[in-house]
Amino acid sequence: MTVRRITQSRTNRRQFLAATATVAAFSIVPRHVLARSGEQSPNEKLNIGSVGVGGMQGASDVGSVAHENIYALCDVDETFLNKAAERYPSAKRYRDFREMLDKEHKSLDAITVTIPDHMHASVSLWAMERGIAVHCQKPLTQSVWEARLLTDAAKKYGVATQMGNQGYSAEATRIACEIIWSGQLGDITEVHSTINGGFSRDVTQWPPAEEVPKTLDWNLWTGRAPEHTYSSKICPINWRGYLDYGTQMIGDWGIHMLGPANWALQLGNPTSVECFAVEGANSVTYPNYACKFEFPERPNKYVPAGKMPPVTLYWYEGSMVSHFKPPQGLTADDVKPFNEIFVGTKGHLGTAGRGESVRLIPESKMQSYVKPPEVLKRSPGHFNDWIRACKGGEAACSNFSIAGPYTEWMLLGAICWRFPNERLLWDGNNLRFTNNDKANEFVKPHFRKGWELKEISV
Repeated sequence: MTVRRITQSRTNRRQFLAATATVAAFSIVPRHVLARSGEQSPNEKLNIGSVGVGGMQGASDVGSVAHENIYALCDVDETFLNKAAERYPSAKRYRDFREMLDKEHKSLDAITVTIPDHMHASVSLWAMERGIAVHCQKPLTQSVWEARLLTDAAKKYGVATQMGNQGYSAEATRIACEIIWSGQLGDITEVHSTINGGFSRDVTQWPPAEEVPKTLDWNLWTGRAPEHTYSSKICPINWRGYLDYGTQMIGDWGIHMLGPANWALQLGNPTSVECFAVEGANSVTYPNYACKFEFPERPNKYVPAGKMPPVTLYWYEGSMVSHFKPPQGLTADDVKPFNEIFVGTKGHLGTAGRGESVRLIPESKMQSYVKPPEVLKRSPGHFNDWIRACKGGEAACSNFSIAGPYTEWMLLGAICWRFPNERLLWDGNNLRFTNNDKANEFVKPHFRKGWELKEISV
């Protein structure tokens, strides 16, 4: 069956679900009565498949949409798959996402993707090509090129999408936007974001080979990445620190923490990225590094001027957090509670967690704080936002038209540490560095034979 035919059949089902959501308001049993009873009309429930159901996050993501119908479960490790099946015994079980999507595309409405970074694009694209809505955990992709691919795919196939950066749905993130747009802080000239820790720090060689657990399909777990021997030091947890599989802390927590900056400052393509400190660079895992992004003047419909001035965003991860110094006028105690700090010409603002907390700094500024007018709608919850979009509602707040460009600029940080103290000039329209061909080799991943993805014409 061709992609075109698949997409058409899925679109019809989405339209049906959206229509039943409307009809339900005029049913004999009113919708609000069903809501109070904790039940839903069966016709209103989505059939959801979950790819990656293990560990804390996989199980959590399945649970977050369990008020719909968990129709299929997929995991490369039978241990995780069987454990999830105990909670959802009626769900069909698969090891290979390709088999699940090919066999079940007529019945599936949406999928959640909660797997290692390097396979996000492959699974999400397979689903969208078949007209299936996608909730993909952060970061949207492991590479800049894949982020553009999923942005284009979502536009072409018209499915409901959402990236799993939950802080985008937090009220505090929206308040941070409204404070900045109100002009209380003046022009924002700098943003600083810091996070310690990381995965597989100090690992510089591939760990010794181990016997693959009988429950794990290592070939499927490897997916598009280069072939390596199995090690429990990589799978199932520490892969985030490896160049072939993860994005280290900028992809794990940076895309959470930088959400308020991306939204409030309407960030798009930067003009450059530069690593100004790095420690522990090697060919296997990500080092500790700090970098800065330069963004040009940008349009912003939410501010009176209709545009925002150039801004520099600084990222510090691992041991390179030591390079962060409190902005002028603030002390170490002032900034301690925050992992993202906005520097304005009239004041400072800090956010914490995934954008779930916001304060003017220093704390004394909160004594005269006046809450700005509410500009942005408040979220029903990150997954509920997506479910609503799947049923014909407005697009989710971090749909791929937003999450894709956001992931693109952020992942330039995961490239720049290879070229310390070199200002890499970025041409976002053409996805290339204009002054370093070597750096361009890291924009698009190298695909293992049989796992290739192709560009999409929109």
